[in-house]
Amino acid sequence: MDSGLADLIAAETVLSHSDGARGEIWIRGRRLEDLTTGGGYEGAIAILWDGFVGKQLTAAGIRADLAAGRQRAFAQLDAWCDAAAKRPLGEGLRSALAALPDDSPPAAIAAAFPVAIAALIRRGRGETAVPPAPSLGTAADLLRMIAGRPARPAAVAALDTYFVALIDNGLSASSFAARIIASTRASLAAAVVGAYGAFTGPLHGGAPGLVPAMLDEIAASGDIDGWIAQKLDAGERLMGFGHRVFRVRDPRADILRGALAKLGPDAGRLAFAAEVERRVLAALAKRKPGRTLQTNVELNAALLLEAVGLPREAFVPVFALARSAGWIAHALEQRKTGRMIRPQSRYVGPTP
Repeated sequence: MDSGLADLIAAETVLSHSDGARGEIWIRGRRLEDLTTGGGYEGAIAILWDGFVGKQLTAAGIRADLAAGRQRAFAQLDAWCDAAAKRPLGEGLRSALAALPDDSPPAAIAAAFPVAIAALIRRGRGETAVPPAPSLGTAADLLRMIAGRPARPAAVAALDTYFVALIDNGLSASSFAARIIASTRASLAAAVVGAYGAFTGPLHGGAPGLVPAMLDEIAASGDIDGWIAQKLDAGERLMGFGHRVFRVRDPRADILRGALAKLGPDAGRLAFAAEVERRVLAALAKRKPGRTLQTNVELNAALLLEAVGLPREAFVPVFALARSAGWIAHALEQRKTGRMIRPQSRYVGPTP
């Protein structure tokens, strides 16, 4: 028995595969790196959802469906936004998802994320929500709805790459939560709400939001090596380093590093973060010889979201936006091919 279910096969899937030994992720038979070179986020969704939401899906078709979904979501803002805007952004998004009707189709659920995130950010600033633009893709429209003006093409391209890179990653805790809920024949909307709840924990999707604070703390200390040594001596985790699955390399980190490089001067504190990365890896190699600890997706993900102008409180919700397409696919696959998930527990309490 392993309390973390390590190495336990709980599902058969055609959706994605994470190979920690090789540092690879496959999406429907394609390497993740190849998925970022054509079709964008909508194209990746078409590949991921094909056969579950429809057949021979295209990027253009998904783009149109998501645009219609954003308009539908915007029309429903009054039903939940006033109450949700009084809560922190992550909690507000949970309220928005909970307001989705049980009969919501996949595109309507996925499209609710960018509309809710943008509306809640603007409400938090005392501004009115900006309606979606049907002609834009998800990344471009999210940035436009937040800022109230069109985003820079470089920022749109970087955020779109981010969405593709994080669309799915094997049977993560949140994807497993979606499958468990879907296995009971609960609604697709309920499965996504449950997946989001699992995702918000600091050991899962909540991790990238902690990276900027770490970099702030290191910069304020004025002593990178001293700060690293202090944290490692205390046995604390360094955000952005090490991964439960990817022991060699996290391919998503490499993809996002490339997207950041294309931003040029707009990449913010990329140079400082690169120096921190170099020194942390050197310290880890010295303290733990023979154990491979590499940079994971958290560091470059946080840097990218910061560089395209997103506030820190939006990091987890935007990460969830990217992953929502994967949750939907896992829930639909479980509903189509699986049965109700009902594992056993071992009783270790007192005997009657």
